Amino acid sequence: MSGDQLQVVLIAAGWTSLVGLGGFAVARVTARRSLRLGLVLVALVAVGVVVAGVVGTADAMFISPHDRGVVLLVCLVAGLVAVALASVVGEAVVRRARDLQDAARRFGETGEYAASAAGPAELQGLSAELERTSARLREARLRERRLEESRRELVAWVSHDLRSPLAGLRAMAEALEDGMAEDPARYHRQMRSEVDRIVRMVDDLFELSRIQAGLLPVVPARVDLGDIVSEAIAGTTPVARAAGVRIDGRVAPGTTITADAAGMSRVVANLLVNAVRHTPADGVVTVSGRVTDDAVELSVRDACGGIPAADLPRLFDVAWRGTTARTPEVDARHGAGAGLGLAIVKGIVEAHHGAVRVANEAPGCCFSVQLPLGVFGQA
Repeated sequence: MSGDQLQVVLIAAGWTSLVGLGGFAVARVTARRSLRLGLVLVALVAVGVVVAGVVGTADAMFISPHDRGVVLLVCLVAGLVAVALASVVGEAVVRRARDLQDAARRFGETGEYAASAAGPAELQGLSAELERTSARLREARLRERRLEESRRELVAWVSHDLRSPLAGLRAMAEALEDGMAEDPARYHRQMRSEVDRIVRMVDDLFELSRIQAGLLPVVPARVDLGDIVSEAIAGTTPVARAAGVRIDGRVAPGTTITADAAGMSRVVANLLVNAVRHTPADGVVTVSGRVTDDAVELSVRDACGGIPAADLPRLFDVAWRGTTARTPEVDARHGAGAGLGLAIVKGIVEAHHGAVRVANEAPGCCFSVQLPLGVFGQA
Protein backbone atom coordinates (compact mmCIF):
# COMPACT_ATOMS: atom_id res chain seq x y z
CA MET A 1 0.00 0.00 0.00
CA SER A 2 1.40 3.39 -1.00
CA GLY A 3 1.67 6.37 1.32
CA ASP A 4 -1.20 8.20 -0.37
CA GLN A 5 -3.49 5.18 -0.02
CA LEU A 6 -2.56 4.80 3.63
CA GLN A 7 -3.33 8.48 4.19
CA VAL A 8 -6.77 8.07 2.57
CA VAL A 9 -7.52 5.01 4.70
CA LEU A 10 -6.56 6.78 7.93
CA ILE A 11 -8.55 9.91 7.10
CA ALA A 12 -11.63 7.86 6.11
CA ALA A 13 -11.32 5.76 9.26
CA GLY A 14 -11.21 8.86 11.41
CA TRP A 15 -14.22 10.60 9.85
CA THR A 16 -16.37 7.47 9.63
CA SER A 17 -15.49 6.52 13.23
CA LEU A 18 -16.77 9.88 14.43
CA VAL A 19 -20.06 9.42 12.58
CA GLY A 20 -20.35 5.80 13.76
CA LEU A 21 -19.74 6.76 17.41
CA GLY A 22 -22.32 9.51 17.13
CA GLY A 23 -24.84 7.11 15.65
CA PHE A 24 -24.09 4.61 18.44
CA ALA A 25 -24.68 7.27 21.09
CA VAL A 26 -28.01 8.23 19.51
CA ALA A 27 -28.97 4.54 19.28
CA ARG A 28 -28.29 4.09 23.01
CA VAL A 29 -30.57 7.02 23.82
CA THR A 30 -33.39 5.82 21.53
CA ALA A 31 -32.98 2.10 22.25
CA ARG A 32 -36.29 1.86 24.12
CA ARG A 33 -38.26 3.66 21.42
CA SER A 34 -39.86 2.39 18.23
CA LEU A 35 -38.17 -0.27 16.16
CA ARG A 36 -39.02 1.80 13.08
CA LEU A 37 -36.87 4.67 14.43
CA GLY A 38 -34.01 2.24 14.99
CA LEU A 39 -34.11 1.03 11.37
CA VAL A 40 -34.20 4.63 10.06
CA LEU A 41 -31.25 5.48 12.30
CA VAL A 42 -29.28 2.54 10.89
CA ALA A 43 -29.95 3.77 7.35
CA LEU A 44 -28.90 7.35 8.26
CA VAL A 45 -25.70 6.20 9.92
CA ALA A 46 -24.83 4.01 6.92
CA VAL A 47 -25.24 6.93 4.50
CA GLY A 48 -23.60 9.35 6.93
CA VAL A 49 -20.54 7.17 7.18
CA VAL A 50 -20.19 7.21 3.38
CA VAL A 51 -20.65 11.00 3.23
CA ALA A 52 -18.15 11.57 6.02
CA GLY A 53 -15.61 9.36 4.29
CA VAL A 54 -16.02 11.22 1.01
CA VAL A 55 -15.86 14.70 2.59
CA GLY A 56 -12.89 13.84 4.75
CA THR A 57 -10.86 12.32 1.93
CA ALA A 58 -11.89 14.71 -0.88
CA ASP A 59 -8.77 16.82 -0.64
CA ALA A 60 -6.49 13.78 -0.34
CA MET A 61 -8.15 12.24 -3.40
CA PHE A 62 -7.86 15.57 -5.31
CA ILE A 63 -11.57 15.67 -6.08
CA SER A 64 -12.68 18.98 -7.66
CA PRO A 65 -15.42 21.04 -5.98
CA HIS A 66 -17.78 20.09 -8.80
CA ASP A 67 -17.07 16.39 -8.40
CA ARG A 68 -17.42 16.72 -4.64
CA GLY A 69 -20.86 18.30 -5.08
CA VAL A 70 -21.93 15.52 -7.42
CA VAL A 71 -20.78 12.85 -4.98
CA LEU A 72 -22.58 14.52 -2.07
CA LEU A 73 -25.75 14.88 -4.16
CA VAL A 74 -25.62 11.19 -5.00
CA CYS A 75 -25.10 10.35 -1.33
CA LEU A 76 -28.06 12.58 -0.39
CA VAL A 77 -30.36 10.81 -2.86
CA ALA A 78 -29.10 7.42 -1.69
CA GLY A 79 -29.70 8.46 1.90
CA LEU A 80 -33.27 9.49 1.18
CA VAL A 81 -33.96 6.21 -0.60
CA ALA A 82 -32.38 4.27 2.26
CA VAL A 83 -34.43 6.13 4.86
CA ALA A 84 -37.63 5.56 2.90
CA LEU A 85 -36.89 1.87 2.52
CA ALA A 86 -36.00 1.58 6.19
CA SER A 87 -39.28 3.27 7.11
CA VAL A 88 -41.28 0.84 4.97
CA VAL A 89 -39.48 -2.20 6.38
CA GLY A 90 -39.75 -0.81 9.90
CA GLU A 91 -43.47 -0.21 9.49
CA ALA A 92 -43.98 -3.83 8.37
CA VAL A 93 -41.95 -5.19 11.27
CA VAL A 94 -43.69 -2.92 13.77
CA ARG A 95 -47.11 -3.92 12.41
CA ARG A 96 -46.24 -7.60 12.78
CA ALA A 97 -44.91 -6.97 16.29
CA ARG A 98 -48.15 -5.22 17.24
CA ASP A 99 -50.17 -8.14 15.84
CA LEU A 100 -48.05 -10.49 17.91
CA GLN A 101 -48.60 -8.29 20.96
CA ASP A 102 -52.36 -8.37 20.45
CA ALA A 103 -52.30 -12.14 19.98
CA ALA A 104 -50.22 -12.52 23.14
CA ARG A 105 -52.75 -10.37 25.02
CA ARG A 106 -55.59 -12.59 23.81
CA PHE A 107 -53.48 -15.60 24.76
CA GLY A 108 -53.27 -14.27 28.30
CA GLU A 109 -57.04 -13.76 28.41
CA THR A 110 -58.21 -16.98 26.75
CA GLY A 111 -55.22 -19.32 26.99
CA GLU A 112 -55.46 -20.08 23.25
CA TYR A 113 -52.97 -19.04 20.58
CA ALA A 114 -52.65 -19.83 16.86
CA ALA A 115 -49.27 -19.27 15.19
CA SER A 116 -48.97 -17.06 12.11
CA ALA A 117 -46.56 -17.55 9.20
CA ALA A 118 -46.28 -13.80 8.51
CA GLY A 119 -43.37 -11.58 9.47
CA PRO A 120 -39.63 -12.18 9.96
CA ALA A 121 -38.33 -15.62 10.88
CA GLU A 122 -37.57 -14.50 14.45
CA LEU A 123 -41.13 -13.35 15.03
CA GLN A 124 -42.44 -16.51 13.38
CA GLY A 125 -40.30 -18.55 15.79
CA LEU A 126 -41.68 -16.59 18.74
CA SER A 127 -45.22 -17.12 17.45
CA ALA A 128 -44.63 -20.87 17.05
CA GLU A 129 -43.23 -21.09 20.58
CA LEU A 130 -46.30 -19.30 21.94
CA GLU A 131 -48.50 -21.81 20.12
CA ARG A 132 -46.56 -24.70 21.67
CA THR A 133 -46.90 -23.05 25.07
CA SER A 134 -50.64 -22.72 24.46
CA ALA A 135 -50.86 -26.44 23.68
CA ARG A 136 -48.94 -27.33 26.84
CA LEU A 137 -51.18 -25.09 28.94
CA ARG A 138 -54.25 -26.66 27.33
CA GLU A 139 -52.99 -30.12 28.27
CA ALA A 140 -52.21 -28.92 31.79
CA ARG A 141 -55.74 -27.52 32.15
CA LEU A 142 -57.21 -30.80 30.95
CA ARG A 143 -55.09 -32.73 33.45
CA GLU A 144 -56.06 -30.35 36.23
CA ARG A 145 -59.73 -30.63 35.29
CA ARG A 146 -59.52 -34.42 35.26
CA LEU A 147 -57.73 -34.42 38.61
CA GLU A 148 -60.39 -32.16 40.07
CA GLU A 149 -63.14 -34.37 38.68
CA SER A 150 -61.37 -37.42 40.09
CA ARG A 151 -61.07 -35.73 43.47
CA ARG A 152 -64.78 -34.91 43.55
CA GLU A 153 -65.67 -38.42 42.42
CA LEU A 154 -63.36 -39.88 45.05
CA VAL A 155 -64.95 -37.84 47.82
CA ALA A 156 -68.43 -38.78 46.61
CA TRP A 157 -67.66 -42.49 46.26
CA VAL A 158 -65.78 -42.79 49.53
CA SER A 159 -68.51 -40.90 51.36
CA HIS A 160 -71.11 -43.23 49.88
CA ASP A 161 -69.08 -46.38 50.55
CA LEU A 162 -68.32 -45.37 54.13
CA ARG A 163 -71.89 -44.37 54.88
CA SER A 164 -73.27 -47.85 54.17
CA PRO A 165 -70.96 -49.91 56.43
CA LEU A 166 -71.04 -47.27 59.17
CA ALA A 167 -74.82 -47.23 59.14
CA GLY A 168 -74.83 -51.03 59.31
CA LEU A 169 -72.34 -51.02 62.19
CA ARG A 170 -74.44 -48.49 64.09
CA ALA A 171 -77.63 -50.53 63.59
CA MET A 172 -75.94 -53.77 64.68
CA ALA A 173 -74.29 -52.10 67.67
CA GLU A 174 -77.64 -50.65 68.78
CA ALA A 175 -79.29 -54.05 68.35
CA LEU A 176 -76.62 -55.68 70.52
CA GLU A 177 -76.87 -52.95 73.17
CA ASP A 178 -80.67 -53.29 73.33
CA GLY A 179 -80.49 -57.06 73.43
CA MET A 180 -82.51 -57.28 70.22
CA ALA A 181 -79.98 -59.43 68.32
CA GLU A 182 -81.25 -62.98 68.00
CA ASP A 183 -77.80 -64.25 66.95
CA PRO A 184 -75.09 -62.03 68.52
CA ALA A 185 -72.29 -64.17 67.06
CA ARG A 186 -73.55 -63.53 63.53
CA TYR A 187 -73.76 -59.82 64.28
CA HIS A 188 -70.16 -59.87 65.54
CA ARG A 189 -68.97 -61.61 62.38
CA GLN A 190 -70.83 -59.12 60.21
CA MET A 191 -69.41 -56.19 62.16
CA ARG A 192 -65.91 -57.59 61.76
CA SER A 193 -66.49 -57.94 58.02
CA GLU A 194 -67.66 -54.34 57.71
CA VAL A 195 -64.71 -53.08 59.76
CA ASP A 196 -62.31 -55.01 57.53
CA ARG A 197 -63.94 -53.42 54.50
CA ILE A 198 -63.46 -49.93 55.95
CA VAL A 199 -59.85 -50.71 56.87
CA ARG A 200 -59.12 -51.85 53.32
CA MET A 201 -60.64 -48.65 51.97
CA VAL A 202 -58.56 -46.50 54.33
CA ASP A 203 -55.42 -48.46 53.45
CA ASP A 204 -56.10 -47.86 49.76
CA LEU A 205 -56.54 -44.14 50.37
CA PHE A 206 -53.30 -44.00 52.34
CA GLU A 207 -51.45 -45.91 49.64
CA LEU A 208 -52.85 -43.65 46.94
CA SER A 209 -51.88 -40.51 48.88
CA ARG A 210 -48.29 -41.76 49.13
CA ILE A 211 -48.23 -42.52 45.41
CA GLN A 212 -49.55 -39.07 44.45
CA ALA A 213 -47.10 -37.39 46.83
CA GLY A 214 -44.18 -39.36 45.36
CA LEU A 215 -43.47 -40.98 48.73
CA LEU A 216 -44.17 -44.59 47.79
CA PRO A 217 -41.24 -46.66 49.09
CA VAL A 218 -39.72 -48.93 46.43
CA VAL A 219 -37.23 -51.48 47.74
CA PRO A 220 -35.94 -53.44 44.73
CA ALA A 221 -35.07 -57.07 45.29
CA ARG A 222 -34.62 -60.12 43.10
CA VAL A 223 -37.93 -61.98 43.03
CA ASP A 224 -39.49 -64.66 40.87
CA LEU A 225 -42.51 -63.38 38.97
CA GLY A 226 -44.02 -66.87 39.10
CA ASP A 227 -43.99 -66.81 42.92
CA ILE A 228 -45.71 -63.41 42.99
CA VAL A 229 -48.40 -64.60 40.59
CA SER A 230 -48.91 -67.86 42.53
CA GLU A 231 -49.40 -65.99 45.82
CA ALA A 232 -51.84 -63.55 44.20
CA ILE A 233 -53.84 -66.40 42.67
CA ALA A 234 -53.98 -68.20 46.02
CA GLY A 235 -55.29 -65.07 47.71
CA THR A 236 -57.93 -64.43 45.05
CA THR A 237 -59.10 -68.03 44.53
CA PRO A 238 -61.75 -67.98 47.33
CA VAL A 239 -63.40 -64.91 45.78
CA ALA A 240 -63.17 -66.41 42.30
CA ARG A 241 -64.62 -69.72 43.47
CA ALA A 242 -67.55 -67.95 45.11
CA ALA A 243 -68.21 -66.10 41.84
CA GLY A 244 -67.85 -69.25 39.75
CA VAL A 245 -64.75 -67.89 37.98
CA ARG A 246 -61.64 -69.93 37.21
CA ILE A 247 -58.14 -68.44 37.37
CA ASP A 248 -55.42 -69.80 35.11
CA GLY A 249 -51.80 -68.74 35.60
CA ARG A 250 -48.97 -69.24 33.13
CA VAL A 251 -45.58 -67.66 33.81
CA ALA A 252 -42.50 -68.60 31.82
CA PRO A 253 -40.00 -70.47 34.02
CA GLY A 254 -37.12 -68.36 35.26
CA THR A 255 -38.89 -65.04 34.80
CA THR A 256 -37.02 -63.17 37.50
CA ILE A 257 -37.40 -59.44 38.07
CA THR A 258 -35.75 -56.87 40.27
CA ALA A 259 -38.63 -54.99 41.84
CA ASP A 260 -40.36 -54.20 45.10
CA ALA A 261 -41.94 -57.53 46.04
CA ALA A 262 -44.75 -56.06 48.13
CA GLY A 263 -45.60 -53.49 45.47
CA MET A 264 -45.69 -56.02 42.64
CA SER A 265 -47.78 -58.40 44.74
CA ARG A 266 -50.25 -55.54 45.21
CA VAL A 267 -50.28 -54.92 41.45
CA VAL A 268 -51.04 -58.53 40.56
CA ALA A 269 -53.63 -58.92 43.33
CA ASN A 270 -55.48 -55.75 42.35
CA LEU A 271 -55.56 -56.75 38.69
CA LEU A 272 -56.84 -60.23 39.58
CA VAL A 273 -59.56 -58.93 41.91
CA ASN A 274 -60.62 -56.43 39.25
CA ALA A 275 -60.75 -59.17 36.59
CA VAL A 276 -62.73 -61.57 38.80
CA ARG A 277 -65.27 -58.88 39.68
CA HIS A 278 -66.08 -58.23 36.04
CA THR A 279 -65.97 -61.79 34.73
CA PRO A 280 -69.31 -63.62 34.67
CA ALA A 281 -69.83 -67.05 36.21
CA ASP A 282 -68.12 -69.90 34.35
CA GLY A 283 -65.65 -67.38 32.92
CA VAL A 284 -61.87 -67.65 32.99
CA VAL A 285 -59.26 -65.13 34.13
CA THR A 286 -55.80 -65.78 32.68
CA VAL A 287 -52.53 -64.48 34.10
CA SER A 288 -49.35 -64.76 32.04
CA GLY A 289 -45.79 -63.52 32.37
CA ARG A 290 -42.89 -63.52 29.95
CA VAL A 291 -39.69 -61.73 28.99
CA THR A 292 -39.73 -59.69 25.76
CA ASP A 293 -36.84 -58.01 23.98
CA ASP A 294 -36.72 -55.01 26.29
CA ALA A 295 -39.15 -55.66 29.14
CA VAL A 296 -40.80 -58.15 31.46
CA GLU A 297 -44.49 -58.34 30.58
CA LEU A 298 -47.32 -59.39 32.87
CA SER A 299 -50.80 -59.77 31.36
CA VAL A 300 -54.19 -60.34 33.01
CA ARG A 301 -57.07 -61.25 30.69
CA ASP A 302 -60.71 -61.41 31.76
CA ALA A 303 -64.09 -62.14 30.17
CA CYS A 304 -65.84 -58.87 31.01
CA GLY A 305 -67.24 -58.45 27.49
CA GLY A 306 -65.03 -55.48 26.65
CA ILE A 307 -64.80 -51.86 27.69
CA PRO A 308 -66.30 -48.99 25.65
CA ALA A 309 -63.57 -47.18 23.74
CA ALA A 310 -64.57 -43.86 25.31
CA ASP A 311 -63.96 -45.30 28.79
CA LEU A 312 -60.48 -46.69 28.15
CA PRO A 313 -58.58 -43.41 28.78
CA ARG A 314 -60.27 -43.02 32.19
CA LEU A 315 -59.86 -46.57 33.40
CA PHE A 316 -56.92 -45.74 35.70
CA ASP A 317 -58.40 -42.50 37.05
CA VAL A 318 -58.95 -42.23 40.77
CA ALA A 319 -62.46 -43.30 41.89
CA TRP A 320 -63.57 -44.16 38.37
CA ARG A 321 -65.67 -47.33 38.28
CA GLY A 322 -66.80 -47.53 34.71
CA THR A 323 -70.13 -47.33 32.97
CA THR A 324 -73.14 -49.44 33.80
CA ALA A 325 -71.87 -52.05 31.34
CA ARG A 326 -68.92 -52.64 33.62
CA THR A 327 -70.30 -51.77 37.05
CA PRO A 328 -68.45 -53.63 39.81
CA GLU A 329 -70.26 -56.44 41.50
CA VAL A 330 -70.12 -56.74 45.24
CA ASP A 331 -68.27 -59.80 46.52
CA ALA A 332 -68.18 -61.16 50.00
CA ARG A 333 -64.52 -60.49 50.61
CA HIS A 334 -63.70 -57.23 48.82
CA GLY A 335 -67.01 -55.45 48.48
CA ALA A 336 -67.57 -53.06 45.61
CA GLY A 337 -64.35 -51.14 46.18
CA ALA A 338 -63.82 -47.40 45.96
CA GLY A 339 -62.42 -47.32 42.45
CA LEU A 340 -58.84 -47.04 43.72
CA GLY A 341 -57.41 -50.42 42.74
CA LEU A 342 -56.39 -49.60 39.18
CA ALA A 343 -55.13 -46.14 40.15
CA ILE A 344 -52.87 -47.81 42.73
CA VAL A 345 -51.70 -50.30 40.10
CA LYS A 346 -50.71 -47.48 37.77
CA GLY A 347 -48.90 -45.59 40.53
CA ILE A 348 -46.87 -48.62 41.65
CA VAL A 349 -45.95 -49.61 38.08
CA GLU A 350 -44.86 -46.09 37.21
CA ALA A 351 -42.78 -45.97 40.39
CA HIS A 352 -40.92 -48.94 38.87
CA HIS A 353 -40.40 -46.93 35.64
CA GLY A 354 -42.87 -49.22 33.89
CA ALA A 355 -46.19 -48.79 32.13
CA VAL A 356 -49.62 -50.38 32.36
CA ARG A 357 -52.04 -50.54 29.44
CA VAL A 358 -55.46 -51.98 28.72
CA ALA A 359 -56.98 -53.16 25.46
CA ASN A 360 -60.09 -55.03 24.44
CA GLU A 361 -59.44 -58.66 23.55
CA ALA A 362 -62.31 -61.09 23.08
CA PRO A 363 -64.04 -62.22 25.20
CA GLY A 364 -63.03 -59.33 27.48
CA CYS A 365 -60.03 -57.10 27.96
CA CYS A 366 -56.32 -57.46 28.69
CA PHE A 367 -54.35 -55.47 31.26
CA SER A 368 -50.66 -55.48 30.39
CA VAL A 369 -47.83 -54.40 32.70
CA GLN A 370 -44.37 -53.79 31.23
CA LEU A 371 -41.34 -53.44 33.47
CA PRO A 372 -38.16 -52.31 31.70
CA LEU A 373 -35.08 -54.48 31.79
CA GLY A 374 -32.28 -53.04 33.88
CA VAL A 375 -32.71 -51.36 37.24
CA PHE A 376 -36.26 -52.61 37.75
CA GLY A 377 -36.26 -55.27 35.05
CA GLN A 378 -34.84 -58.72 34.67
CA ALA A 379 -32.06 -59.46 37.14
